[in-house]
Order: sequence, then C-alpha cells, then structure tokens
Amino acid sequence: MAEFMTGLKRSCYCGEPRLSDAGKTLTLCGWVQRQRDLGQLIFIDLRDRSGIMQLAFDEDTDREVFKKAFSCRSEFCLAATGVVRERTSKNAELPTGDVELAVKDLRIFSKSETPPFAIEENSNVTKETRLRYRYLDLRRPDMQHILMARHRITKCAHDYFDDNGFLEIETPDLIKSTPEGARDYLVPSRIFNGKFFALPQSPQLYKQLLMMSGFDRYMQVARCFRDEDLRADRQPEFTQIDFEMSFVNQEDVMAIGEGFIKKTYKEVCGIDIPTPLRRMKWQEAMDRFGSDKPDLRFGMELQDVSDCVRNTGFKVFSGALAEGGSVRGINLKGKANDLSRKEIDKLGDWVKSYGAKGLAWTRLAEKETSSYEKFLTPEEAQAIRAALGAEPGDVLFLVASDDNTVVYASLGALRCELGRRFNLIDKSNPCLLWVTDFPMFEYSKEEGRWMAMHHPFTMPNPEDLDKLESDPGSVRSIAYDMVINGYEAGGGSLRIHDSALQERMLEALGFKPEDAQRRFGFLLNALKYGAPPHGGMAWGLERLVMVLLGIDDMRDTVAFPKVSSSADLMSNAPDIVDEKQLEELGIGVTKAE
Repeated sequence: MAEFMTGLKRSCYCGEPRLSDAGKTLTLCGWVQRQRDLGQLIFIDLRDRSGIMQLAFDEDTDREVFKKAFSCRSEFCLAATGVVRERTSKNAELPTGDVELAVKDLRIFSKSETPPFAIEENSNVTKETRLRYRYLDLRRPDMQHILMARHRITKCAHDYFDDNGFLEIETPDLIKSTPEGARDYLVPSRIFNGKFFALPQSPQLYKQLLMMSGFDRYMQVARCFRDEDLRADRQPEFTQIDFEMSFVNQEDVMAIGEGFIKKTYKEVCGIDIPTPLRRMKWQEAMDRFGSDKPDLRFGMELQDVSDCVRNTGFKVFSGALAEGGSVRGINLKGKANDLSRKEIDKLGDWVKSYGAKGLAWTRLAEKETSSYEKFLTPEEAQAIRAALGAEPGDVLFLVASDDNTVVYASLGALRCELGRRFNLIDKSNPCLLWVTDFPMFEYSKEEGRWMAMHHPFTMPNPEDLDKLESDPGSVRSIAYDMVINGYEAGGGSLRIHDSALQERMLEALGFKPEDAQRRFGFLLNALKYGAPPHGGMAWGLERLVMVLLGIDDMRDTVAFPKVSSSADLMSNAPDIVDEKQLEELGIGVTKAE
C-alpha cells in the first residue's frame, strides 16, 4: 500500500548535502536511480532534479526498513530519513560523493513498472519512444537541465526588461484571423456559428496598439501558434520573448536587444558577449553566404563566377545568365580525397530539394575529374578555378539558375552541410550579428503577387517610398534580425505609424481597400488617432535555448513537444471529439477517403 507524507517534511534536495552536513538528520525525497544489494549492505542512489544522494542500509538499520530497501527497484518514488555521514568509498564524480544518508526510516510512496528505457543522460532510445513516455524522458538529468536553463532565460527577460522600464502586458489568445504568412490555427465560436477566432501567430498588432495606447514600453513572454510544416527548429506552438518601444529609431531597439542577449549569455552560459554586435546588410549576407542567417564560424564563402562564363557555349551556364540569373560556387578546401564520387552525386540530388537542377563539380584529387570543365574552354575553366582559389586537393561546387534565390538557397545550404559534415565549424565561441536592410517584399510564384518578407506593418526605408508601387522588388525595409551561430534567433523592425502609408502598403500587397478594412480596420482606425513612431523585436524562446545550449533538436527545449506531423505521441492529440461538441459549434466533419 502506498505511503504518504504525513508527519514528514523534506529537508533539502538530494544534490545538496555536503561533508559539512555530517551528523545532521535529513529527510530526502526522490526516485530510485538504482539499488545495489550486497547482502548485509544495500545502497540506493536517490535522484531528484538537483542530483543524486546515496542512501545506506546496514546491520544497524531497522529490519523492516531494510526489507523495504530490498524491495526497491528503479523509479520507485521514496522518502528517506536518516543521518548524514562520511562515505568510506567516495565518488568524485558526484557533488554529494563524500557523504551518504544512513537511513532510519523509509517510505515508499509509489512503486514503478520497469521503465521502457534507462533514466539517464544520453539514453540510447528512439525519439518516438522518448516522446511517447515523455513524463519519464523528462526525469533524465540532461532534459531537466535544458528546461531549467529555459527558466533562467525567461527570468533574465523579466528582470532585464523590468529594469529598463518595460511593462509586462498580456495580449489575447483568441483573436481575429488576419492570414498573411503562415496558416492560422482556427477556433470555432459556439456563440457565433460559422465564425472563427484564430490563435495568434505573434502579438504583433496588439503590441502596436499598446504603443498607440501610450504604454511606451511593453514586453511579454507570449505563446504563439502557426499551422505550418515542422522542422528540427520549429514547433506549431512556441514562445516568444517580445518587446515594443515608442519614440525610437532602429538603433534604440537594437541596443535594447543587445543588452538582453548580453545579460542572458552571461547569466546562463557564463560568456561575455562583446557589444555592439557586428552588422551585415542582407544583400552582403546573401552574396557571401547564400543565407540571411549566415553562420560566420567558418569560411567557404560563395563566389560569383558569372563573368568567367559570360560568353560560354555551355548552355547550363549561358542559359541561366541569359535569363538574368547567375553562376556561383564554393570551394571545399583539401577534401578531395575525403569525398567520393558517389557522395558527390548524393549531394547533387540533395540540392535539388532547394530548387537547383543539379550540382556542377570539379574534384582536384591526384586524378582530376569534373562534371563541367569538358564543356568549357580551358580559359573559362581556369578562370573559375582562379575565382574560387582552387588548389590541389580541393573540391569545387557550382550552381547555375535563372533564379538567384535558388542559387543562394542551394549553395548556402550546401555550405552549411559541408561545414557540419567535415567539422569545419568553430564551436568554441558563439558568433552573433545583426542582419539589416532586408527587402520589403518578396515575390511568391504560388500566390502570383508580392508578399511582405517580414509582415505588412514593417516600415519601408523612407528613401524607397517612391518605388512602393512602381518597383516593389527594390524597396528596402527597416528590419533587423539577430543571427546566432547560423540561426535566426530573433528579429524585428520599425513599424508603420502613418495610416496613409499603411494603406499604401496593404494596397501594394494586393489588398483592395474594402478587404484591408475588413481584415485590419481596427489597426487602420487606431493609426488615425496620433500613433507614435515605434518598433520592437522578438526572440523565439525555443530557438534561443537551442543556440545557447548547442542543442540540435528544438523538441528537447519543450516540455511536451509535437512531432513532425504536429501530433502529440504521449496524449494521442489531435483526436476525435464527441458529436455533441460538433453540433454545438455547428460543424460537420467530412471524413477523407
């Protein structure tokens, strides 16, 4: 029969006793990491979130207590009361390794079935099994350390923004759907049949309204939701550390952002981040690294070799250039003997997922081979080698396309893949920078129109306002992303505070005046009542935990995450609901074939 805490009070956590506590009577609570039966001696390693303490049972232990200890197995939940004493056999690997608890009383709160995997760091078990038994997975010390670090980061946020005059104000979770970007999660209304709330993709419009309400400085640790395909660094529900400021320019917002990240790195990682952070314009980042979130911890920069083959007879290159595209390449230094032809072919198939039609290459091993040089003149081939700084032992990779975004995306991704594969990345120090001067718009072939690269409320660069209707592709925005180790950790912008300009922006995005009023009327109306210049930014908390702790899978930063299908393996959500619930909402469900 299970026992209770009646008459007991926990003295401290399992990881806290030290040699200075010898002679003290303590009560500890936790889970059995393991039990070791040595006949006349039994030892139990008792674990809680702080660490492990050894419990000792010997000839001086009460026989009933000894029997209980004998019955204990992994993951039994216990309380033990006893006297701290110095261990005869010490364990230097444990902070509590100098002492043990000579147990006088033992209570078993609940027994445990044999767990499906070992509750230990780096447990060798599949992700699916871990997520199905997440309540057990979260007992593992490495998982608990991650979530404790997440707590410290949010505490840094609360403290830092409070110290800098920001007010924490909650914004609604049931809002109007304003689709412009990722899909909304919709919530049907029982009262207004046929109408829907949406879960917020961010607090964007509400935090702008708070600036118009005169609160001057706002922050929030906000829950956000996006119905989009998942990746290793994306979840359908996530948390933002969000702030907004009035009467500011871009430098003011970035200074606050830098202050927060500097404090967080120091308090969570013990690292001093020098500020101000490096700046890089968006176009430079794309030209050099093929990405607007460049990882600067290694080289292998992109080189534009278009001029080397401007007049070539090789149609793959000349055709791309004739349509306004480019030919660009990277040089994998000294790895010609470490990359087989079969592996190169696989990389060629891999870049096709980024839109490239293929991957041209030259392998400068002892016996040189190339997929494209035989189609070029010797002068053209040599010019490419010179432009890429080729030397014996190098591997050259080229991508040609009539769409520069394809060239950037495929080569930028290939650069990062090769950097990881060949351990070229210097992980000893974090690399932070701001990427600025983003384009205001990007053209969507699927939508057949221009779309906002960030969101429709971003302030365009005043120097480009005359191009808003005539040449939207050349309009720059006053937007900035904080990039850490090749991840977009946070981003923001100055916002439009003029109602006429906001209406122009929505019109440039294809919204007719009546559609703009229907979707964003509350914002457009608010802008007519003395809106201050304002701006802000937000960090994705999960991604921030990833980059600070060097974690590869965002699911490890979330207590109860979703898998790539957006399902929760532990609770089996989403699931069917009662027919009565659907009737109340006026919803009928059509089952897919």
